[in-house]
Amino acid sequence: MLKEYKLSTERQNFYNVTSYVRETLAESGIKDGICTVFCPHTTAGITINENADPDVVHDMLLGLDRAFPDRPAFRHIEGNSSAHLKASCVGSSASVIIRNGQLLLGTWQGIYFCEFDGPRTRKFYVKVM
Repeated sequence: MLKEYKLSTERQNFYNVTSYVRETLAESGIKDGICTVFCPHTTAGITINENADPDVVHDMLLGLDRAFPDRPAFRHIEGNSSAHLKASCVGSSASVIIRNGQLLLGTWQGIYFCEFDGPRTRKFYVKVM
């Protein structure tokens, strides 16, 4: 089963999309398999990380800004090279094992859509098999 979701984003933020992924899994009826979450954008990504403390998202964004700051030397005409670098570092997809009809995530893990160049209307896909 493949499902597309749309998301309205801010300039830069992480959006917990775990509930959307669980919704797709429930609709699929699949008990054991793999779930892939994919982002088709070059300035956004998908990651799995802690979902209990919102300060983790803040700190991750702070760290990514420090690792990939905007630089005057960048040549990309759109001026969003740092967003491309962040997206490449984070990656465009994540896979999660499905066991007994549940995502095999750790206690504190959530699945995040990562926006690095908003505000935008974005989409992501969830594939369950």
